[in-house]
Amino acid sequence: MKQKVLLLKIMSIAFLQFIILVAFISNGHANGTTHRKINASTGKVRLPVFYDFVVSGRVLDEKTSTPIPGVTIKIKNSQLTALSDNNGEYKITVPDDQAILVFSYVGYEIQEKSIGSARVINIALKTSQANLEEVVVVGYGTQKKADVTGSVARANLDDFRNAPTTNIANLLQGTVPGLNVGQVNRAGATPAISIRGQNTLGGNQNVLIILDGVQYNGSLTSINPDDISTIDVLKDASATAVYGAQAANGVILITSRKGTIGKTRISLSSQYATQEPNVALKPMARDEYLDHIKYLYYDQAFLAPSYTQANPNFNLASFVDLSMKDAQGNILPNNFSWYEEATRTGIILDNQLSVSGGSDKLTFLLSGNFTKNAGFINNDLFKRRGLRANIETKATNWLTIGLQSFGSFVNEDGVEPAFATINGMSPLSLPYDANGNLIINPYNTNITNPLLSYQAKDFDRKNYFFANVYATVQLPLKGLSYKVNFGNNYRIELKNISNQYDANLTGQASKENTTYYDYTFDNLLTYNKAIDRHNFTGTLLYGAIERDNSYTRAYATGFSRLTLGYNNLQQGTNRFAISNAWKETLNYQMFRLNYNFDSRYLFTGTIRRDGFSGFAENNKYGVFPSVSFGWDISKESFFKVGWVDNLKLRAGYGVAGNQTTRYSSLANVDVNAAYIFGDGGSTQFGQQVNSLSNPDLRWEKTRGLNLGLEFTFWNNRFSGVVEYYDTKTTDLLYLVNIPNITGFTNILTNVGQLDNQGIELSFNSKNILTKQFQWTTALNFSRNVNKVVKLLGDKNGDGIEDDLPQSGLFIGQTTGVIYDYQTNGIWQIGEQIPAGYSPGTYKIVDQNGDGVINASDRSILGTSNPGFRLSMLNNFQYKNFTLTVFLNSIQGGNRSWLASNTPRKIRDDNSIRDNYLSGIDFWAPDNPGGKYPRSIVSATLNPSLYQNRSFVRLQDVSLSYKFVGKFIERLKLQNLNVFISGRNLATWTNWEGWDPETNQGLTNDGRPVFKSYSAGLNVTF
Repeated sequence: MKQKVLLLKIMSIAFLQFIILVAFISNGHANGTTHRKINASTGKVRLPVFYDFVVSGRVLDEKTSTPIPGVTIKIKNSQLTALSDNNGEYKITVPDDQAILVFSYVGYEIQEKSIGSARVINIALKTSQANLEEVVVVGYGTQKKADVTGSVARANLDDFRNAPTTNIANLLQGTVPGLNVGQVNRAGATPAISIRGQNTLGGNQNVLIILDGVQYNGSLTSINPDDISTIDVLKDASATAVYGAQAANGVILITSRKGTIGKTRISLSSQYATQEPNVALKPMARDEYLDHIKYLYYDQAFLAPSYTQANPNFNLASFVDLSMKDAQGNILPNNFSWYEEATRTGIILDNQLSVSGGSDKLTFLLSGNFTKNAGFINNDLFKRRGLRANIETKATNWLTIGLQSFGSFVNEDGVEPAFATINGMSPLSLPYDANGNLIINPYNTNITNPLLSYQAKDFDRKNYFFANVYATVQLPLKGLSYKVNFGNNYRIELKNISNQYDANLTGQASKENTTYYDYTFDNLLTYNKAIDRHNFTGTLLYGAIERDNSYTRAYATGFSRLTLGYNNLQQGTNRFAISNAWKETLNYQMFRLNYNFDSRYLFTGTIRRDGFSGFAENNKYGVFPSVSFGWDISKESFFKVGWVDNLKLRAGYGVAGNQTTRYSSLANVDVNAAYIFGDGGSTQFGQQVNSLSNPDLRWEKTRGLNLGLEFTFWNNRFSGVVEYYDTKTTDLLYLVNIPNITGFTNILTNVGQLDNQGIELSFNSKNILTKQFQWTTALNFSRNVNKVVKLLGDKNGDGIEDDLPQSGLFIGQTTGVIYDYQTNGIWQIGEQIPAGYSPGTYKIVDQNGDGVINASDRSILGTSNPGFRLSMLNNFQYKNFTLTVFLNSIQGGNRSWLASNTPRKIRDDNSIRDNYLSGIDFWAPDNPGGKYPRSIVSATLNPSLYQNRSFVRLQDVSLSYKFVGKFIERLKLQNLNVFISGRNLATWTNWEGWDPETNQGLTNDGRPVFKSYSAGLNVTF
């Protein structure tokens, strides 16, 4: 009660003071009188000053002394602002001589000026080098961008935050040269990710993911994109060497958001998006389907010799499958769309809530999210619920303790119908009978109704738990600190399913349980020392990782009924159980020295030693060194080029490793059927060695040289990075064939050499910077070429390194080489067609001219690797509107970025019954220029047609509006932003089919990439 009374007194006094102050100010304004102010600390009377006086001046560029238009002049801690005009001049009404003016403009440092008695304030702004002062994550620490000597790039996330997507990896497409991120066509899916091409043949090809300093082996679908603050990419060997044996494929460093000192912020964002295919590709409807059957029987549907004139005696019903005719033998009148039945308009619903803030002793961020992605195909479902807590406290002046943690709960319940089967179902057949029940076999064959998947009871959950506890201790020696990281990943996967139509319609149910746990324990000792203009930073690391996985599955078949589904497996006639487990450990040590003189001459040296339980007895450990240098030329006294703001040259060389999978160096044992005692006797199982051990199996090693040039010109109006790299991977992990007399067919060993070379360009320009309008552009370009240099050596003894054509590997060629028959049109009616071929089949080029088409006529037709990648981001700002437009492209040519795209029809029982995609340009006697083969019989050889996959994609467009001023103040908000956005809105390509980037052409088993439209808002209280 006393507290309530005291609170009322305080509120009353505050309210009374407010009324007096308002009256005082109002009286002063009304009468234009002067007021004396008393300094509270000294008691002295300040000189009288009129309120609402005007301050004017001019804003110039410090280097060029030219006026800067569009500079924002703001009175600190108020909403009063003004802008400089085309002559750099400004005027602003000031309420108080104690006010402070804040001058800000893109590309320049923010400056503050106290007013005092001045009425004219001119100012010269300095070009901002904020991008060089930006701190980037480099692995086991951070560095100012200006001091980085390796190839480290930060992804632009801010311009893509509004994109309708559920996976953080999708926001990285095209944002960093050398970082290659593919497309997705399933709800919640993670795209393929690679950095600077393929560095291995049989080793691990995955990029290493580091989340908040801890290796992360979970799916990126578990990470809430809104929780991510920054993503940094380590690309060259000198940068990745700090991660040693696991870094040959590059490293992605993900840093989550933290709380900041200041007022508590409550942020809410919500977004709703729709998804639909970006191509209008559907199966044939009734008329086209029947026409398709007729052309498969062109030799009877049309008259010889040209087969272009219709045969009046041809009865199509005689050739249609019996299941598609009525009792009188007439074709059923149905025109059912299985495609429409099995698909829908996809949606994404995303809601985010976070609370953050803190003091100088404690900062915190708490967030929660709910994301739902119902995909285009029915039962393609992804739901994610997540919670995050990031807390850091400065317990004492020498101890900081923190926690970075999240829990993510993913729901992927439901079994979608097989899309390939959906596309192959005849429009003459129906999925339901007259009573609305599913027809099990619409064709009266063993092909089952794809919609039977709807009957499954499916429980598919993945629960992810992550926690990194860390502490930093400032040791008594100045500049020396110790940090300990203890990171934990725990994952539970539950897959329970039952369906009465599985197991050849006898019913099946199963329960699967997978648990995974790993910990990372890192000890870091860091020492910083500055001596005059010499700066040293030493980092010493000792760490260990342990990973454990356990899997169990119990299942049964042959159910008389499945009332209790997967919760009553004992009712099945046949019951089975499977289980397995694995464990692996790593330990490592690393030392890194960073040195710079006057931030002009830079040096980084690293050496790391790794041990892995999965490697052979004789090679448990590997050592991975690197060195890199930087020279900031623009800081040299002799370099006096006025329009160059920054120019830094850097070079690095290092070694990174690639480890094999666990147990691969050991002789593996399997349980197989071993003996049968007598005719009709029971089978006895026994253990059998199925692979040879290799005690000398070594790490793959990737040695890489990287050269980079960073520059900023014309007062930060134009900046960029040019990089060249050359890497050589040796001791390639590869399964080598061995004589069968050994009892085995191959053994994993180290062979050969694979080289990668490439160039990467990144340019940023500020095209227009005016009072109300700004336009900036970011352009990225990358090209990578790899080459097989060595394989198994000279096996034939002719002094020439031998190829492995059966594996598609050729000395001097790329790993993506296409080795096949070359086509040259289609055989036409009336031509002299060789035996084994017929009209409608591909002609094959006789490469050696011996008159016989066989395996010797195969040749290298090109490569599946792209020629180059290119992206361009344009950002337009007009007042409070912001428009971003992002174009992404992969280009090839006649011999690169090729893929097989060969729909083919050969008359047989299945091709007559099955449906196919609509609008395909098949050959026919009356369509001799048809692109794709269609024939009565199968040819001796049916080669593929390889097509170029080049495309330009309008990948992301976003338009947002930020509310400012009194509207925000009345709502008591810190920020309010509304937006609309689109993704994959248009794709320009000659590729035919689902999508060039997913390498899915005119095939029933492809899936579309989605075109998305979304609307949303971001609110901060």
